[in-house]
Order: sequence, then structure tokens, then C-alpha cells
Amino acid sequence: MSRIPPNRPPEDVRPPDVTLRTITLVRWGILVWLVVLAVLLGLPSLRTGDREWWVWVPVAGIVLGALGYAYLRRGKGNAAEA
Repeated sequence: MSRIPPNRPPEDVRPPDVTLRTITLVRWGILVWLVVLAVLLGLPSLRTGDREWWVWVPVAGIVLGALGYAYLRRGKGNAAEA
């Protein structure tokens, strides 16, 4: 059994390849959340009473999708340096 120093990863561990298709799917997901948010804001009956929290679901989807998109775009260029 070979010992690997704790500050060095094993040689066979590589960052995952993120394809442009994956990044594009994230963008489409953000667009879908934008459409859902527009529908919820356009139809007040969908966000009244016990459903007033529904507006925050697409907001969270948009924010998390944007963060994921930024992470994927930034992480692909820095993978060689990791």
C-alpha cells in the first residue's frame, strides 16, 4: 500500500469534464424558472393564502442556477491549476 502525503491528491483523481451541453442545460433551467416566476407574478390567484411562498421557489431556482452557471464557467478554466 503506497502512502500519499495528506496535501497531495492521488494521481488518478481528475476534475470532471464539464461539457458545453451541461452549461447550456443550466441556462435553460434558469429560463424555465424565469417563466414560472413570470406566471406566478402575472396570476395573483396562484400566490394568495397558503401559497404565497410559491414565488420564492423560482427565485431560489434562478439564484442557485446562476451561481451554478458561474461556478461551472469559472471552474472549467481553473481545473488545470487545481
